[in-house]
Amino acid sequence: MESGEKKDCSAKKMVGQVVSTKMDKTIVVECERTYKHPLLGKIVRRKKKYKAHDADGAAVCGDIVEIQECAPLSKTKHMKLSNFIERSKDGGKQ
Repeated sequence: MESGEKKDCSAKKMVGQVVSTKMDKTIVVECERTYKHPLLGKIVRRKKKYKAHDADGAAVCGDIVEIQECAPLSKTKHMKLSNFIERSKDGGKQ
C-alpha cells in the first residue's frame, strides 16, 4: 500500500426506518433483510432493531436512514447515524 492510498473501510452499513427517538442522542432503527430459504426456496423476510447514536437529535420517527458500525458506545449501542436517505413527510407525528 502506498502512502497516498487510504485503507478500505470495512464498517458494515445498513439502511432502515427509525422507529423510536425517545432516548437522548439515541435512535432505534429497524432493518429488514431478505434471503432465500435453503430447503423450501421461499423468500423470507427478517427484521432486527439496532440502537444508533444520533448526536444532533435530527432524526424523527419514519425517517429512512443509513447506519454504520462503530466502536461500542454503550452496552447495546454499537452503530452511528451515517446519513439520511429519505425524511419523514409528517415530521415524526403518529
